[in-house]
Amino acid sequence: MKNTVLILFAVILLASCSTPKIDNVELVLDSKSALGEGAIWNYKTGELIWVNITDKILNFYNPKLKNNKEMLTGQMIGTVVPAESGKMIVALENGLYQLDPKSGSKILIANPEENIPGNRFNDGKCDPAGRFWAGTMSTEGKQQAGALYRLDADSSVHKMIDNVGTSNGIVWSLDYTKMYYIDTPTRKVMAWDYNSETGEISNPKTAIEVPQEMGYPDGMTIDDDGNVWIALWGGAAVACWNPESGELLRTIDVPAKNVTSCAFGDEDLGTLYITTARQGTSDEELEKFPHAGGVFKTRPGVKGVEAFFFKGEF
Repeated sequence: MKNTVLILFAVILLASCSTPKIDNVELVLDSKSALGEGAIWNYKTGELIWVNITDKILNFYNPKLKNNKEMLTGQMIGTVVPAESGKMIVALENGLYQLDPKSGSKILIANPEENIPGNRFNDGKCDPAGRFWAGTMSTEGKQQAGALYRLDADSSVHKMIDNVGTSNGIVWSLDYTKMYYIDTPTRKVMAWDYNSETGEISNPKTAIEVPQEMGYPDGMTIDDDGNVWIALWGGAAVACWNPESGELLRTIDVPAKNVTSCAFGDEDLGTLYITTARQGTSDEELEKFPHAGGVFKTRPGVKGVEAFFFKGEF
């Protein structure tokens, strides 16, 4: 009887732990990318799409074939989203483009920062109505030189947030009333009221504050419980938070110092794919993290939601 009580106590103690760790992370691609980023799952083609920003490479990974196809873009590429048309929208160094994934041909849609040569586009995603949101950052170390833009299906571009340091993760709540957004240097996830009909945002509030010892928040995705998963630059981990309460729910250690983005994929959307960067990792740190810059995966026991596609063609 005494042993039974002790076992029950241990089970209760483990269940009450607020930040359980999961360590079954598997290396998918030992790409050693300088700056792997922008993970998104194309549920129509069964591919993980991701980018290597500084090497100007767009990647298509097919987990069934265990094959990764590389496409050179000619410019640094911040992020990519599939379009309903079968094409893709990419945020390149000098603007937003429509890209044909078969031929690699590109059509410039808009370059809202053509008069700011020191900036480049970074992360972004589509909202529930099929608009593409992507932000910029300075390549010259300037503070708050970036902005967040919204590209509508009619090709109009709207500046939505100004004075951004490094525009990064962005997702929408499951009921489409909130937009969660990361400006990395702030170490915060901001919750904006979001109008799906108009695409307007308002009333920003701090939803999550990432402690300094955990690193900087980078890319982000959301699961079907409404919790957000955030890649931690400098933190060697992905962490899950409840954006309504701000509570840290769990962490997943990743064998790379700089973790950049994550996306749920596979047929059941139950695999969390994680991109990392080799950039910003010392030789000593590379001895600890030899596969830094690779793509990893884990099965965290929850599922994601289907990515929103861009609704429009140019």
